[in-house]
Amino acid sequence: MSEAHVTDHRPAPASHGSGPVDVPAPRRESPAPSGHPLDHPSLSALHGPHAHFAERRGRVVRYPADVSPWTAMPDEPDARDWADAAALAGPGAFVMFMGAAQAPPADWEDGFEIEGVQLTGEGLRTEAYPEAVRLGAADVPEMLDLVERTRPGPFLPRTVEMGTYLGVRRGGELVAMAGERVHPAGWTEISAVCTDPVVRGQGLAGRLVLAVAHGITERGETPFLHAAADNTGAIRLYEALGFRLRRGIVFRGATAPKAPSRAS
Repeated sequence: MSEAHVTDHRPAPASHGSGPVDVPAPRRESPAPSGHPLDHPSLSALHGPHAHFAERRGRVVRYPADVSPWTAMPDEPDARDWADAAALAGPGAFVMFMGAAQAPPADWEDGFEIEGVQLTGEGLRTEAYPEAVRLGAADVPEMLDLVERTRPGPFLPRTVEMGTYLGVRRGGELVAMAGERVHPAGWTEISAVCTDPVVRGQGLAGRLVLAVAHGITERGETPFLHAAADNTGAIRLYEALGFRLRRGIVFRGATAPKAPSRAS
């Protein structure tokens, strides 16, 4: 695990005679989210159970780039917030936002905007899956290979550190997995649900989702998950397992400016 806190360090300029003195802008802290934790999942997580991952600049907070792609912004970001997000990511870096209310400003290059859905599993009937094995750092190369073949969504070299990941092996090879990702207080997202095409149709994804959910509910939390709104097959599966639609959510990705903004 890693922890990095990036903040503004702005020394006051020296005074010259009796002329006016510029007063440095006050340090701005990342605000704790208001409202329901799932209204701003990544922001809630980085202020809560995942605070040890948080990298900050001003009011912007994100996961380390090799853990998760999500950057969290204030409810109503201003020009300085966008400049801080760009500085935190680095010139020309690709940045992803979960549930961002506003699109990036004009000096950011458009990447994608995906309409999604957020589903929650209150009262879910979960169960352990004896065939599933716990996956860890030693399994990451195989996990990355499975993700590359199945494209379930963002999964990076240290994503496995975000929570419990379970997998199924056949003939010694990893053929299916699911695990925990964003973790607001009281809630845990199930993600990276993927199955190799050679074993699809055997119910592995559903059993893994319920097994991961079982671990979440055993510690007194509630599982939730996200899916692209047009991924009707996945949504049907999750609803059949007992998840229910909570709301729509937008996922955005954009490229930060290659030159720093004056607002930073």
